[in-house]
Amino acid sequence: MTAASSIFGIDHLQIAIPLGGEDLGRQFYRDVLGLEEIPVPAAVAHLAIAWFKVGQWQIHIAVDPEFHPAKKAHPALLVRDLSFLRDRLKAANAVIVEADPLPGRLRCHVFDPFGNRIELIENAPSQV
Repeated sequence: MTAASSIFGIDHLQIAIPLGGEDLGRQFYRDVLGLEEIPVPAAVAHLAIAWFKVGQWQIHIAVDPEFHPAKKAHPALLVRDLSFLRDRLKAANAVIVEADPLPGRLRCHVFDPFGNRIELIENAPSQV
C-alpha cells in the first residue's frame, strides 16, 4: 500500500479570519452563503469560531492572530443554483469575480469579508 492509497477523502477545510471578525465571519458563511452551522465539539471549541456542514464535509472558520487572506488557495464549493447564490452575494455587497469557463461548468469566485477566495461551481445543465 502506498501513502496515496491510504488517503480517501476530505473531512474539512479550515478558513482563517482575523481577530475581531468572528461575528462577521459567522454571518457571511451562515447567512450569506447559506451554510448550515453545526456545533463545535467542546474539546476543540478554543480552536474554532464556527463549523459549517457542506454535504458530507465541513468548513471550519478560526481566528488567526497573524491573518493574511487566502487570495489564491481556496475551497471550491459545488452549488445547485449559482444564479440564485450570485443574487444573494450581490445583495450582501460581496465581491464576485468571473472565472475562466470550464466545459460543462458554470463558476465564479467570491471573496469573504476578509479577502479569502471561494470558488462556486455549478454543473451546467445538459444541452438537449
